[in-house]
Amino acid sequence: MNFNDYLLHFLFGVYPYIVLTVFVVGCWIRYDHEQYTWKTDSTMLLSKRYMVLASNLFHVGILSIFLGHFAGLVLPHAFWIALGVSDMAHQWLAIVAGSVFGTMCLIGGAILWLRRVFNPRIRAASRYMDNAILSMLLFTLLLGMSTLPVSIGHANHDNPGVMIALSAWVQSVLTLNPQPGLLAGVEPIFRAHMFFGMTILLLFPFSRLVHALTAPFSYLTRAYQIVRTKRRVRSA
Repeated sequence: MNFNDYLLHFLFGVYPYIVLTVFVVGCWIRYDHEQYTWKTDSTMLLSKRYMVLASNLFHVGILSIFLGHFAGLVLPHAFWIALGVSDMAHQWLAIVAGSVFGTMCLIGGAILWLRRVFNPRIRAASRYMDNAILSMLLFTLLLGMSTLPVSIGHANHDNPGVMIALSAWVQSVLTLNPQPGLLAGVEPIFRAHMFFGMTILLLFPFSRLVHALTAPFSYLTRAYQIVRTKRRVRSA
């Protein structure tokens, strides 16, 4: 094998298991020993400006993208065929959904990033990892959005081969039978997107992203938090 073959084998045959091991063990250790750090560290009390819009766009977008990736890459190919969804219909669905939710996530994420960089109060309260993981998410998202024109080109030529290869590779990793060779013929932009996506999972246990694992659905129904001021309020 030449250097490119070795690199392909490491990045998509070995690296995924390093990532999964760090993800599982890291999250377990952090939850077991540092439960008080398992939180979002919300900055809304520091500045409410644009926060609701940005947070909603970002979270709806990124959760939809995650579910879309799970449905498209993890669920077996036969599952979609059994539902009557052809390969080309599946690919166009991924393109449309990726465009809509990717744009939402990008707009919301960009506003959140600008708040952290240019708002002095939020910048002072931010950790290095907060800015690093948000920047990594946005960069990975931009790579994913950059794959859309390539996917559209494939779809226009009735060629779902790359989509099928990506799905087969993910499933080979999850079934402990990695086949990095499936990605040999895939355009570099897809491989770059997959690599940085895995790197986010590698950093996941060391960032605020861990709060996603708690599935805080109770936020939708819990009572509002009451914040009282120490300043004396003059009576009318």
